[in-house]
Amino acid sequence: MPESVNDLLARAAALDAADELSTHRAAFVHVDEVRAYLDGNSLGRPLRRTRESLASFVDEVWATRLIRAWDEGWFDTPTELGDTIGRVALGAATGQTVVADSTTVLIYKLLRAAVDARPGRDEVVLDTDNFPTDRFVAEGVAAERGLTLRWITPGPDGVTPELVHDVVGPRTAVVLLSQVDFRSAQLADLPGITAVAHDAGALAMWDLSHSAGVVPVDLDRHGVDLAVGCTYKYLNGGPGAPAFAYLAARHHDILRQPVQGWMGAADPFAMGDRYEPAPGVRQLVSGTPPVVGMLAMRDMLALLDVAGLDAVRAKSVALTEFAIEVHDALLAPRGVTLASPRDASVRGGHVTLEHDDFSRVVPELWRQGVIPDFRPPRGLRVGLSPLSTSFREVLTGLRAVADEVDA
Repeated sequence: MPESVNDLLARAAALDAADELSTHRAAFVHVDEVRAYLDGNSLGRPLRRTRESLASFVDEVWATRLIRAWDEGWFDTPTELGDTIGRVALGAATGQTVVADSTTVLIYKLLRAAVDARPGRDEVVLDTDNFPTDRFVAEGVAAERGLTLRWITPGPDGVTPELVHDVVGPRTAVVLLSQVDFRSAQLADLPGITAVAHDAGALAMWDLSHSAGVVPVDLDRHGVDLAVGCTYKYLNGGPGAPAFAYLAARHHDILRQPVQGWMGAADPFAMGDRYEPAPGVRQLVSGTPPVVGMLAMRDMLALLDVAGLDAVRAKSVALTEFAIEVHDALLAPRGVTLASPRDASVRGGHVTLEHDDFSRVVPELWRQGVIPDFRPPRGLRVGLSPLSTSFREVLTGLRAVADEVDA
């Protein structure tokens, strides 16, 4: 293990030199005032290509085609782009993924549809450490439908199949969990937990917000029923970019989502008197698709397609391993503790560090152009987007953390 800053600098240089994905860093917009960006798990950097994509959209599509563009492609963007996300990032065959709304709205649509599709079952299983939106939406749906929430308290290994097995039963309608814990980066056993849910007769619904684009998912192979995820983290869709929803084909004629809007109707432009859902995953669309909001993620999906998700995952593991290495050498002696798994096989794309002073440290780091994020009560997340982040950048950022802890 390196013991000095010089050792770590040499280690970072060697890792960058051996990085087969390093050439992709030039595809992203980098600015001098940001010395180290350690928050790619909250908002991905923009791609240079996106400048041209947005300008050409305005000049060559919006301005010239105007309303005709709905018939020339815009109408199909939710499912066309959903298929791309499914193929590149989710392990999902065509016709099962759609882009629409925010993550919160899509969680509501899918969860409400799922519990209604399980009559006689009145419980939803979820965990106390899940992201607030997941918990808040579940509380709202439970209040609407007279359901009981069954809470799992994660153990040292997060939410395990064993913990889920102890809670599910004949009254369980849906198990709602996140594949990657937003705080610790603990990677859940998605195949194992999905199987436990199915053995109990329940549906398995996964939030992929912290895994899509950085961790292979394989939804079809593992029999997942429903999934949601945002696109502004590792898919670099930009702030407020619409989320995606996955609905396995076997449920298309069973589940009926509750927000019945005209763009999810079988024939939107018939302006009919009553709602008939569109066939397939299109039924998850409600209002007018956010066409402009879908532009940036296309560029990142194209880049991910070239790089390959397996290679991205390998780089992600290497980056987080190096972050832990730097922690051990520079931060642990300063009282900083590691709050993420050391085992890369159960760790997502970020590393969380803990120290009582981090609520003060993070704003100071931001002023210096070093950008991690803070998660109460004492966590600093180091979010490393593989295609835009170098090993040297990781070291630069964590050295600044060490200096600020000493201040």
